[in-house]
This record gives sequence, structure tokens and C-alpha cells, in this order.
Amino acid sequence: MIGIGSIRYLQLLPPTDLPSFNHNPPLPILNCHSRALFPGFKNPSFFLVPRIYRQIIASSSSTSEYTAIASEQTPMENINSVPNSSMTLLFVEMGVGYDQHGQDVTSAAMRACKDAISSNSIPAFRRGSIPGVSFEQMKLQIKLGVPRPLQQSLDLEKVKSVFPYGRILIIEVVDGGLICSSGVQVEDMGDKNDDCYIVNAAIYVGY
Repeated sequence: MIGIGSIRYLQLLPPTDLPSFNHNPPLPILNCHSRALFPGFKNPSFFLVPRIYRQIIASSSSTSEYTAIASEQTPMENINSVPNSSMTLLFVEMGVGYDQHGQDVTSAAMRACKDAISSNSIPAFRRGSIPGVSFEQMKLQIKLGVPRPLQQSLDLEKVKSVFPYGRILIIEVVDGGLICSSGVQVEDMGDKNDDCYIVNAAIYVGY
């Protein structure tokens, strides 16, 4: 997946993975934002890119069980994505977290969430600034970008412990973040290699 100029991305898939667009041989699939660059193509379905992703969902109704979902859907069909309409959205907080030594993706995710919330103050809930909404009605939806090979190692209960208040409705884990080299392996700090883990977080606050 690459981004060049006004082409948002170009996704090349193996022929066996390509949706059927009645092209022989199959053509590269382009994002619909690139449609204006190719006015000669009249078939709109050529530009509709199925989103193929993997989710790990944690809902407030079950804090101990997490469901991994592998699906191929359009954005309109993805009812489990964050944010969604299960709450009225007020604020969005974003952060990034790193684990440079020790290869602990949960630590990176917790730091990403702390980074997202640590520079914000939301007094409206406690002060009753929103008519008819009490502090107890504060809700959170959390989206984490985590490298795919590390997602099963993520401890979502520890991630949830970062938030001092607010009812967590859902945690969505999507492919994201980064595994890169820290440049040095420090065995005294628990390093098994020189990998550094990076996680991105978006916190949606509402009621």
C-alpha cells in the first residue's frame, strides 16, 4: 500500500485475491478518490475497494472475552468500527506509545492511551455543563493501531486500566503501528532482540 501525490493508495493483490471486476487480466484496484484521475473508466465498481481487515473487539458487556473478526466489508457495513453511533461523540484524543526495550506491545498500547488523555481536561461532565448528562454517563470508544503479528499478545485488561473514569463501550484493534529497530539490544532491559514496538491510539469520548 503506497500513497503518491493525489492517488491516496494503490493496492496490488495476487490474482487469486482480486475481486471480480470482469477485467482480463485483472487490473490494479484503485481507491475511489482516484476516480477523477481516470475519467475513461465508466464502471464505478472498479473503484470500490473492499476493506479487508482484522478486528479484536472488547465490549463493556464482556470484559474477559475478546472476539477476533476477520471480514471483508465496505465502511457502511462495518458496524463494529470505532467510532460508531452507540454514543454521542464530543471529543477525540490521539496518542502514540513506544516500547523501546523488552518487546512488550501492551506497554506500548498503554503509553499510547496515556499520551492521548494526559494533555486534556474534560470538566464538562463533572460540572454538569451538558444538560441532562451526568458524570456517570461518560462513555469511551478506543481504537488502537497495532502491528498485526503482535495483536494476540495485547492485554486489553491492562489497556483499560489506563482510563480513570468513563465506561468503555468497545476497543477496536486494527492493523497499524510499527515494528522497527531501536538500534541496540539491551539484555539487562529484557530485550530478546532490538525490536521497538509502536502503537497508535484514538480515544473517542462522549455520552
